[in-house]
Amino acid sequence: MSAKKLDQINDHLTANIDKYVKELGNAVGIKSVSGDPQYRDETRRMVAEYGKNELERLGATVELRELGTEPGTNPPLQLPPVILAQLGNDPAKKTVCIYGHLDVQPAEKSDGWNTEPFVLTEIDGKMYGRGSTDDKGPVLAWFNVIEAYQKLNLDIPINIKFCFEGMEESGSVGLEELVMSEKDKFFKDVDFTCISDNYWLGQKTPCVTYGLRGISYFLVEVKCAKQDLHSGVHGGVVHEAMTDLCHIFNSLVSSDGSIKIDHMNDDVKPLTPEEEATYEPIDFDTEVYKQELGVTQLAHNSKAKVLQHRWRFPSLSIHGVEGAFYGAGAKTVIPHNVIGKFSIRLVPNMDPNKVLKLVQDYIAKVHAATGSPNTVSVTSIHGAPAWVGDFNDVNFTAGRNAVKRVFGREADLTREGGSIPITLTFEEATGKSVMLLPIGSSDDAAHSQNEKLNRSNFLNGMKVLAAYFEEIANLSKK
Repeated sequence: MSAKKLDQINDHLTANIDKYVKELGNAVGIKSVSGDPQYRDETRRMVAEYGKNELERLGATVELRELGTEPGTNPPLQLPPVILAQLGNDPAKKTVCIYGHLDVQPAEKSDGWNTEPFVLTEIDGKMYGRGSTDDKGPVLAWFNVIEAYQKLNLDIPINIKFCFEGMEESGSVGLEELVMSEKDKFFKDVDFTCISDNYWLGQKTPCVTYGLRGISYFLVEVKCAKQDLHSGVHGGVVHEAMTDLCHIFNSLVSSDGSIKIDHMNDDVKPLTPEEEATYEPIDFDTEVYKQELGVTQLAHNSKAKVLQHRWRFPSLSIHGVEGAFYGAGAKTVIPHNVIGKFSIRLVPNMDPNKVLKLVQDYIAKVHAATGSPNTVSVTSIHGAPAWVGDFNDVNFTAGRNAVKRVFGREADLTREGGSIPITLTFEEATGKSVMLLPIGSSDDAAHSQNEKLNRSNFLNGMKVLAAYFEEIANLSKK
């Protein structure tokens, strides 16, 4: 591989970083909040116009695949299309599939943002804006690298297929079915898949990610009466739905994060001494981590235990209650129907269908023990198994080599506590390796207030992606 070629690309990327930042600002300015019906048209515009136009500008052949309407919406809500695009069709070259998403989480300045969330605002090298790191910045990084090759009249050493969606933040509705339907067509000749939709473990050391936890998301509905009741008239007389729900919530997880549900940990692989030893070299400081989170104490004390409980053990989190009063002031109502929301992050060997049955049986047992006559139902609105890749295969080796070329150091090999269900779908559809190659830093606050992407991460991330193109082509020839 020519070091001179990469030097040319890196110099071009550096010289044009202000332009790239400006373009990221344009992308952030589109309120593509997939989970909010009022912004569905903006989400569609982000995919069907912005994404499509950018890829066509780069010379890609672009197809928009419509997915119909979103299930359960009334009136029916149109789903944004999925982009399937291709750049290059040289049979002598390997084909890499790049996945990304162009939708974002909700954001309002009143949520606690220091800047307008849909205006990219740079302060001390930190570019604040919803979607800056998740996932518009990384998607644009791919575009910028391709543009750099073209502007310099350099050969892109691989064929590229793109799959970009606009519903990732809302469960990737319809995407799995589309990908699987195209496994013997559009995705048939894919050799590797690369995704940049996660983050470094810390703020200093880049990483390559080879594992993700899965997820099962649950709704627990409790009904106690035909309508809301006045607590002064009926309090102390009826079995209250909210009381039953609180009791159920309290029975699910202990204060240290241990899941109380019977047999939930039966399928979790025991931790071996060999695996235990892999955590020690990882660059991770629990004190810095606490400062990032703004907490005074973690549920576990050692670096290894913290990482293990983030990555390789299941966890249960309670998210909220629908149907209960949550506004300002006082409202002395007994809600007649409440829906509690919680999720379990799954690890390898855990089956979402088996987990659902364990949850239903356990909650039924806990509720029956109270003697309450209220009805309780438990449903799972989405679930996905965990994923683990081989960090020694050609795809991961190319990513690791690319990181070392740019940063002069080995990448940390990490797993993620979060879930990107489509990762496993791509692996199943292509039968080939899928790698996560993050650009953002651990303190980017994706999904939270003041989401940002460091200018340095944006620039160096592009350099890593360019080096990955060269490395994957070079290693594939051996």
